[in-house]
Amino acid sequence: MGTAWDDTADDAALVQACRRGDMQAFECLVRRHQGMLLNVAFRVTGVYEDACEIVQDAFLAAWRKIDSFRGESSLSTWLTAIVINLSRSRRQQLSNRKQHEAYSLDAPLSGGDNDLLPDPPSASPSALHQLEEAELRQALDGCIQALPHEFREALVLRDMRDLPYTEVISALGIREGTLKSRLFRAREAVKDCLKRAVASP
Repeated sequence: MGTAWDDTADDAALVQACRRGDMQAFECLVRRHQGMLLNVAFRVTGVYEDACEIVQDAFLAAWRKIDSFRGESSLSTWLTAIVINLSRSRRQQLSNRKQHEAYSLDAPLSGGDNDLLPDPPSASPSALHQLEEAELRQALDGCIQALPHEFREALVLRDMRDLPYTEVISALGIREGTLKSRLFRAREAVKDCLKRAVASP
């Protein structure tokens, strides 16, 4: 039976315990990192259900491959790299599946007459402000999702997760110049996209 681990234990001690088969240590690592990994997976895939599956698969892979973690980067970077690789695999699977799907022209586009409309927002100024903020966040999310995958991955890890350049380079398996180029192009694309979104009625 494993040691009773609390959330103050450092990752290195937890990894060593995991290598000895201590499931409680692994559960502590899951609690510590799952929120961050889910955020990364969701930002990369844009689909919450896919992100949840990817994170679950990432933790299974991490448990199986814990002996391959050498500590050259932080554990969170190693886990993030697993999530990015699984996201890429999922994207490729979906791309292959879409090429082989057939669509019915007779199928309804929505659920039908039973679809319920959401309640209208309150007319109070604070509700209007919240709506504007929500629309801006939605526009930003749309702009990020519209980026090519390699740009989106770089932007999510560096600007949204605030990882240091060295960890992003390690997680994505690219060179510093490539990362800087992708970040520049991603930021410019998001800026242009947001300008168009704000300018449109």
